[in-house]
Order: sequence, then C-alpha cells, then structure tokens
Amino acid sequence: MKVNSAEQALEILQDNDVIWCQSMAATPYKLLEGLKNVAVSRQNLTLLQLHTEYSESLSDPALKGHLRQRAFFVGASTRKAVNDGLADYVPIFLSEIPKLFRSGEQPLNAAIIQVSPPDKHGNCSLGISVEATRAALQAAEKVIAWVNPKMPRTHGDALVPLSRFDRYFVEEAELPLHQQPPQNETTKKIGEQVASLIDDGDCLQMGIGAIPDATLGCLGNHKDLGIHTEMFSDGVLPLVESGVINNSRKRKHRGRIVTTFAMGSQRLYDFVDDNQEVFFLDVEYTNDTSVIRQNKQVMSINSALQVDLSGQVCADSIGTKIYSGVGGQMDFVRGASLSEGGRSVIALPSTACGGTVSRISSLLAPGAGVVTTRAHVHYIVTEHGIANLRARSMTERARALIDIAAPQFREQLAREAYNDWGLTV
Repeated sequence: MKVNSAEQALEILQDNDVIWCQSMAATPYKLLEGLKNVAVSRQNLTLLQLHTEYSESLSDPALKGHLRQRAFFVGASTRKAVNDGLADYVPIFLSEIPKLFRSGEQPLNAAIIQVSPPDKHGNCSLGISVEATRAALQAAEKVIAWVNPKMPRTHGDALVPLSRFDRYFVEEAELPLHQQPPQNETTKKIGEQVASLIDDGDCLQMGIGAIPDATLGCLGNHKDLGIHTEMFSDGVLPLVESGVINNSRKRKHRGRIVTTFAMGSQRLYDFVDDNQEVFFLDVEYTNDTSVIRQNKQVMSINSALQVDLSGQVCADSIGTKIYSGVGGQMDFVRGASLSEGGRSVIALPSTACGGTVSRISSLLAPGAGVVTTRAHVHYIVTEHGIANLRARSMTERARALIDIAAPQFREQLAREAYNDWGLTV
C-alpha cells in the first residue's frame, strides 16, 4: 500500500514490536525521523540495527519506555546511548545475524528499509547495503519501505519485489556519504607495510578508513587482485579502473567483486549502480569461512584498538566502553587462514591520545573485548614494522610486538613482559 509520508507508513507498528532497520549508508533515515514521532504513541518498541546513519534523534531520553535501540554494531550515532545505558549492544559475528532471523531465534515483527524504485518487473533493489536485511525481509511479519530514486540498483541478493511491502512511500533524498579520510605520515607508513605483504593474485578483504585507503594506494604495480569482502569504499576504484583489480584469479565469483555493503562517495555509488561486475550478497554467505577459504591467497586486512603482548586483539571496546562491534573481523581472519596461501593482517597506529598511550600493551585494559584471539592472529602491523605471530611462542610474540611498538614505550613494555607474563625479552 502506497502512502504519502514516513509517519503514515509507520502507523502499522504496534506496541512491543521488534523492528529490523537496514543499516550502513542505506539507513532509511527518513523512516527513522518518522519513527521518533510515531514511537511516542507506542510502548516498548525495539529497534535492531547495525551501524546507522542520521539516527542520533533516537537516543533521546524522552523515548524511554517507547523505543529502545539494540545494536549489533555500535557507530557514532549510538555510541553515547549504549555507554550511557540508553541503548543495548549485542556482541555477535555479523555472519550469524541472518541465522537468528531465519531460525526464529530472534523474532521480527517488522523491517524498515530503503530501496530503489521498481524496475519494469516490479522489483526494487536494496542498493548499497544487503547485510542482514535480506534475511530480515524473509522473517519479518510486515515490511515498511522508503522508495528513494537516489538509491542505486545493485545485483546479487539485493532484489525485493514491491509487492513484499505492506506500506511504502516515495521521496527523493541524498544518500549518506563517507568521504575518504585524510592521510598522515603514520597511516602512509602503515599502508606501505601492509602493501609489502600483498602478492599478485591475492583476494582482498578490507574495511573503511585511512589505513585501507593507504594500503590500496600502494598497489598500483600489482596484478590480478580480487575482492571478496564485507564492505568496500572509494579506495578500490582507481585499482579497478587501472585493471589491477580484475578478479581474474578468484575461484568463487570469478570476474566479480563480492561484498555485502558499500559506503563512500557519490562516485562509488555511481560505480556500483547497475554494475553486474559487483555482487551485493547476504552477509551469511559473504562472511562464511567455508566460502571465503575457497578463494586462494585471501588477504584479510582489519584494524584494532589495542593488542596485548600475547597477540590478543581488542577491536570493539576501549576498556569497558563499547566503541564499535565484533563485525566480520574473525570471519575473515579465520577464512583467510584456511585459504590456500591466505594470510591475515591486523593494522593499527602504535599510539593513541597524541602519542601518550601505546596501543600495544602488556595487558589489555580491564573489560576490553577480545575480538581476534591470540590463536588466530597472524600479522600485526604498525608504522614501525611487521610482527609475524603465526606459530610463535609467547616470548617470541612479545619480542616481535615490542619491536613494532613506539620507541618510547619499548623499554617499559619489556619490563612489563617480565612482570606480567614472566617473559624475558
């Protein structure tokens, strides 16, 4: 049923409904604006989500008792609310969220989404973010859609028939953009170090940010790179245009970039629009280790907030304060490890807080979440070098990590290695 506004579309929500919200750059923010207004006349709504854009208004304390956010991944719009106790964080592998919906373990009363206009066959597209939304559409009792002419039409698992929508409205509005972050000497050096580990024919997984962009910027002389990733951004475009990324050596989906969402500039969104060389697939598939490992030479590149001297990687919290989420890091670290010739990299600046805090520490901060275990970690990279921890002893790990820590902290870390772990380095 077509209606005239987000509020009219959301009127079908009832007390106690559990709602899935499509996320990332496809966040249906017009529906979220309307949801705040509708929620005050409802009780005990729950909004499930990943990282959402333009959703800060839903953290209003006035919505207490009316609407509570439940985040599987925390972003800027929900971080304060989660840490202030106004919203909930659920640690989980991103690949497992669709299973919750399809199995019924997580009941869903509704899904709110943003889609392209229908084609001549009546099919809309989820556009630049499929993630767990395809599974949510299969499980939800009712679907509410914002049809946005600005949303690209993408291929893969993105199609959804207009007839699936219980209510929808049409409004043209800009998609959230994520501009490429500026580079500095630290990120450039880290990018160079990571790039030195990448071989011709590698199949890459990377995130978003200055370090992935710096790495990609160093790969202009490589050949036959592929992409099978959870997400990608603008950094891949020059390499696609130059033919460096051609996906020619992939075993799975040869000739195609595989992802579950994209986030970046309008140029990126124009690139994926109706591009049959890019597949947006269900995250239960893209992040499945049994799928990832089928490609040869998978190179997984991820980041961290803190690494201890045994190799434990904290990527979702600063101590007890939740910063992001588990996401797909472990899926790809493990998938790369199982791939023929595969490797994984955790890349991070050696310091934080203006150089006053070492990100490589003897012990993780109390409450810090271990996202990648010391049994899974392979390469750790900072601007000071590369530490290969695969099959290394605790003493060898500590020594290698101290060598790539910021110089001003190395002596202190050596003392702490002895005091905390009984290791002489």
